[in-house]
Amino acid sequence: MSRRTLAILAAIGATTIYGINHTVAKGVMPNYVQPFGFILLRVSGATLLFWLISLFGPKEKIDKKDWIRIVVCALLGMVINMLSFFKGLQLSTPINSAVLVTITPIFVVVLSAFFLKERITLNKGLGVFLGFVGAIGLILFGAEVRQDAPNIPLGNFLFVINATAYGAYLIVVKKLIEKYHPFTLMKWLFTIALIINLPITLPDVLAMDWASIPLWAYGSIAFVIIGTTFLTYLFNVFALTQLKASTIGAFMYMQPLVGILFALFTGKDQLTLVKIVATLFVLVGVYLASKKPKPNVG
Repeated sequence: MSRRTLAILAAIGATTIYGINHTVAKGVMPNYVQPFGFILLRVSGATLLFWLISLFGPKEKIDKKDWIRIVVCALLGMVINMLSFFKGLQLSTPINSAVLVTITPIFVVVLSAFFLKERITLNKGLGVFLGFVGAIGLILFGAEVRQDAPNIPLGNFLFVINATAYGAYLIVVKKLIEKYHPFTLMKWLFTIALIINLPITLPDVLAMDWASIPLWAYGSIAFVIIGTTFLTYLFNVFALTQLKASTIGAFMYMQPLVGILFALFTGKDQLTLVKIVATLFVLVGVYLASKKPKPNVG
């Protein structure tokens, strides 16, 4: 199996976890853990895991000139991105978060063209368009999810902030990935993010009543820390070693698809013709956006 195939599988794995996360994380907020408290649990847990796994990687020293870029990446990918998404999820609904996350590839493709000089090919442009149509179709005609959503407009605005920050993170981190081992990079990104997040998120963790949290909620929290944080960032940083940032962004379109499939599996949704057609749009869109362009001959 080629490294590119493994990279695509890693991107699919990350997107699958993210798709499930919309429902899992919402299920424990705010009854058992507040959004910002969740971020401290995520970042501190991932920081510990990345430091442990880095023991098995190469011993690398970060160049002084790269520290500013690392701090910017931590701010975009592990602070603004996470805080806005989880606060938005508390205020809005999983379905809204699933559709608005599809804005990310648009930002990634545009930013990649500007900053990384990536060419927007016809396939990539068509893939982005089809994926967007499919994702919108899944949301508008898909499952109805009734959740506690006290401020949907503000929550949706925060999802847009989340999508923008994550799209920018994928662009800015690309040069670092080309230079450092993923374990080295992730341990420092999460360490810096932990320091920045600590004063914002610590009060929510201190207010948690750990004794009243049921076992299933602990399982959900563990899923978010290990799956949604540690594994997804590890998968995506590996995928970026073989794929363009805009290609990784295109996989965001699979999140609504995964969300609905997860709802079907758990008996909370039904399959309809509209969902099948929309799903095909998403899959074709991701295929076109991730397809390696043929080299020009002559």
